[in-house]
Amino acid sequence: MKKHTCNPYLPSWEYIPDGEPYVFDGRVYIYGSHDLFRGNAYCLGDYVCWSAPEDDLGDWRYEGVIYKKTQDPYNPDGAMCLYAPDITRGPDGRYYLYYVLDKVCVVSVAVCDTPAGKFEFYGYVHYPDGTLLGEREGDEPQFDPGVLTEGDKTYLYTGFCAIGDTSRTGPMGVTLAKDMVTITQGPVNIAPSQPYSKGSSFQGHEFFEAPSIRKRGETYYFIYSSIAMHELCYATSKSPMKDFVYGGVIVSNNDLHIDSYKPGGQPMYYGGNNHGSIVEVMGRWYIFYHRHTDGTNFSRQGCIEQISFREDGSIIQAEMTSSGAENTPFEGKGTFEGYLACQLFAREEAFTTGAPGEFMDCRFPRITQDGRDGDHEPGYVANLRDGAHCGFRYFDCKAVKTVTIRVRGYCKGNFCVKTKWDGEILGRIPVVFSNVWKEYKGDIAIPDGIQSLYFMYEGEGAASLLSFTLE
Repeated sequence: MKKHTCNPYLPSWEYIPDGEPYVFDGRVYIYGSHDLFRGNAYCLGDYVCWSAPEDDLGDWRYEGVIYKKTQDPYNPDGAMCLYAPDITRGPDGRYYLYYVLDKVCVVSVAVCDTPAGKFEFYGYVHYPDGTLLGEREGDEPQFDPGVLTEGDKTYLYTGFCAIGDTSRTGPMGVTLAKDMVTITQGPVNIAPSQPYSKGSSFQGHEFFEAPSIRKRGETYYFIYSSIAMHELCYATSKSPMKDFVYGGVIVSNNDLHIDSYKPGGQPMYYGGNNHGSIVEVMGRWYIFYHRHTDGTNFSRQGCIEQISFREDGSIIQAEMTSSGAENTPFEGKGTFEGYLACQLFAREEAFTTGAPGEFMDCRFPRITQDGRDGDHEPGYVANLRDGAHCGFRYFDCKAVKTVTIRVRGYCKGNFCVKTKWDGEILGRIPVVFSNVWKEYKGDIAIPDGIQSLYFMYEGEGAASLLSFTLE
């Protein structure tokens, strides 16, 4: 039987943000940067790849390390990080990986004959005279490459534009020759940065980083992270290099703007920067994005939601869920891991994980794990203090009469079970101080039907939730 999809879609001990999804020869491949658990900076790891059959997005396979940061001639000692990459299949059938190191402003390229084989350094994107893109007078620094190949042409998009920075005019696009590194046209501006957006369709959702490009029918979708950071937005055009018009938000990693079950301006998770893209898999479209864990910006995990389009081609914003790509609820029976929580919040509202390099305020809950990076330890929700919630969406409940939780921590109080974040308490499960995971059971009837489940801690100290079981 197929395993139900979930978020995060990779194992709880894997940290692959900035996901760029592609379908190659019947499999979905995900390319991203590589965070570490308890890392001290973004993207400290080498590039790794995961893939899944296109008919089973719950069955992800580790493809191994595909490119090491020391392979770039500019980085022989590995002192620089590999930032978010993108990939395309070139006119020659080979796979080209585009990336930028964290301390240089040029675009590097690696190549491989297979989508998940061992990539080898290939070169740097440059003008016909050999000058590297990013080093010619007037060039803007290169960052977060996104690529699309059509026939003999490859379109490359880059950019990073902070609020108020008048030296950055917006994301830039160039066209590459068949050799995949020589510029034939551009750079041209694709969208305005915040200082230059007045009167444009982008105002309020200006480009920040993470350019990505896809084509659906005759329409190009330019996906990017806006100055709000937590949201992935899109703009559309009939041309790959001009006339893009802002379209809307595809997903927010704190579920802002969603007003179907709570006020639209209320955050339901601790957001942060966001990066990802869309892909069509067997006639259905998905958005890949990432969430923040461990109370820091530096341990991000990939998530996926199914998306839908209106008749005019606009995208309906996806809601963050625990059940992920399948767009169907979990069966409301069995055991579910705490790290599947798609909502975390405390009594005091907060929108983000905090400034990069700083751990989240100790008042707030977080998803974390034991051990060190690479240890296959299950994730769990930690630091649930009085009034804190963790939410899971969705379950198809039928005759659920008992809820069992696995909890540890210096805590004394109750876990209150609800089906709405602001709903009535269906029952309480008392918990006490324990240094090891301990089971507690409550006779709690969950109403039949498709439900969300919220576990709110009330009491002293701080509790951690490893899992819960519905019977």
